[in-house]
Amino acid sequence: MSKETRQFETEVQQLMNLIVNSLYSNQEIFLRELISNASDAIDKLRFEAQTHTELLEGEGDLHIRITPDAEKKTLTVSDNGIGMTYDDVIENLGTIAKSGTAAFMQALEESKKSEGIAPELIGQFGVGFYSAFIVADKVTVETRKAGEGEAVRWESDGLGAYTVETCSKKEHGTTITLQLKEGLEEDFTEEWAIKRVVKQHSDFVAYPVIMNVEKTEALPDEEIIKDSDGKPIGETTKKFRADETLNSMKAIWAKPKSEVTEEEYSEFYRHISHDWNAPLDKLHMKLEGTTEYDALLYVPSKAPMDMYYTEKKNGIHLYCRRVFIMDDCTELMPEYLGFIKGVVDAADLNLNVSREILQQDRLVRNIRKNLVKKTLELFSKMEKETYDSFFDEFGAAIKSGIPMDHDNRDKIAKLIRYKTTKSDGAYVSLDEYVANMKEDQEFIYYITGEDLASLAGSPHLEALKAKDYEVLLMSDPVDEWVVQSLPEFEEKKLKSAEMGDLDLTEVDDEKKEAFKNFMEYLQKQLDDEIKEVKLSTRLKDSVSCLSGDAFGMSAYMEKIMKASGQEMPKQKRVLELNGSHALVEAVKNMFETDAGNPVLSDHAKVLYDLAVISEGGRLEDPALFSQRVGELMAKAI
Repeated sequence: MSKETRQFETEVQQLMNLIVNSLYSNQEIFLRELISNASDAIDKLRFEAQTHTELLEGEGDLHIRITPDAEKKTLTVSDNGIGMTYDDVIENLGTIAKSGTAAFMQALEESKKSEGIAPELIGQFGVGFYSAFIVADKVTVETRKAGEGEAVRWESDGLGAYTVETCSKKEHGTTITLQLKEGLEEDFTEEWAIKRVVKQHSDFVAYPVIMNVEKTEALPDEEIIKDSDGKPIGETTKKFRADETLNSMKAIWAKPKSEVTEEEYSEFYRHISHDWNAPLDKLHMKLEGTTEYDALLYVPSKAPMDMYYTEKKNGIHLYCRRVFIMDDCTELMPEYLGFIKGVVDAADLNLNVSREILQQDRLVRNIRKNLVKKTLELFSKMEKETYDSFFDEFGAAIKSGIPMDHDNRDKIAKLIRYKTTKSDGAYVSLDEYVANMKEDQEFIYYITGEDLASLAGSPHLEALKAKDYEVLLMSDPVDEWVVQSLPEFEEKKLKSAEMGDLDLTEVDDEKKEAFKNFMEYLQKQLDDEIKEVKLSTRLKDSVSCLSGDAFGMSAYMEKIMKASGQEMPKQKRVLELNGSHALVEAVKNMFETDAGNPVLSDHAKVLYDLAVISEGGRLEDPALFSQRVGELMAKAI
């Protein structure tokens, strides 16, 4: 096929500009990413060859080779992995649609605003190949897919276009040649520089990373020229070139914990996670008996940028006797713990396993059960300060485990934290809340909403505050599902501060009778908006509020459902009035003395609008509300 010139997608070009211009201080990461991609390609070939041995084409020596050329100023990284077809090259090197372009760009922008571009983003979003343009003026890729006869050459200077054509290539796999830029911070054709980068970033790659290097060796004694006294008068050593493996290839998950240093743990974490931040904690375990496996799991210290994107990947890599099976192994860790990174090596797993088989595999289910148990135990043993830091990053994910994981619901309930009306911004566990409950307090009280400040000042809490009861402030959308799935904790029922009756005080019958006709009038005026009008046992200072049925939908839940695009029938709620408030008394007096006054209807609407505003809701006609309040104030003055 003749050479074809194509344009990069706009997003690819923008992305390359960001990478090249923002990661100049971390130039060496390009080599880490190219080696990682090569390792992935060999993983895929090795897996496919379990059932299609012909793909190896008689070659069992799977490796990655680095070839520097100081004279030509080139660096070549090659592998004999799975390789790519013509269509694969177009899809993988001309577009990044699979990597979540929009998510990546957003993550880059957020990272840039905070603390500078984070190099781990490159690996997280699977666009590591483009990091080659940090150091290269031109990149050439030659590749042949195992089992295919045709090879492909791809070439680009990264300025907007690339060429692609067929070529000849004897070995399957991929060869990437970089024409290095002038004036780089480090000469990446120097052997010592390459060795340093590989040792630092790719030491744990499972396949040998090979480079032909210059070596020095002592000459045999019989080849050394000596004087009459037997002293050497010529060279005693000779120089030659030979292949050298630059990485240790140590599967540290299979080693005893006592034999692994903290530095090795950290480097391996970087290798599998592409996260340059140190992990917060780790779990290294070996189980022997009827179920045998090794596991090395890490708790990140920072939530990844793509954590709440739908296309994010699970962080667990699955191996069988050090043979890679798959990454993104969702069957080994539930979704709410998908941020955990690590490796599981199950010796008795079928190498030909598929995702469908994994879902039914008894061994996998046992491993998953143990991993979840040990991970939750790890969280529970963290020091308070460490755990609070962890919960800041992953709290929403942990809370989502309550509706997702019924078997571990009680354990997860002990791990969730909330800020409260009494905690002064600190986290409080449910255990701590129960321990601090007043003697006469029957329920664990909570309120849900969008932000802590509004929740803390909500009129729904006035009666609870008057009783000195603590209230959990729930500002995560997932909290709505938490309270539905966790009706009680330590035999104490959870009760919403805005739903149903609080039963803290009683409105006497005489007052109810005095307000009866006024309430009926308000009901008629507001019938399209509300279900009922009643005197409140919640309010102490505010004029009015809206409450829901004990088993109905909260205002926040309704807002969440509408924001997700779901059609929702109108939820009529109860308008509660503070019978002791001067405004309520004044409107009631107007009704009793001048029921025909047309302004009275406006006053009724104001009482409702004040209730909507007090819970952070949106008025249907803010301008009309402003006009009515202005008129009221003018008359009062």
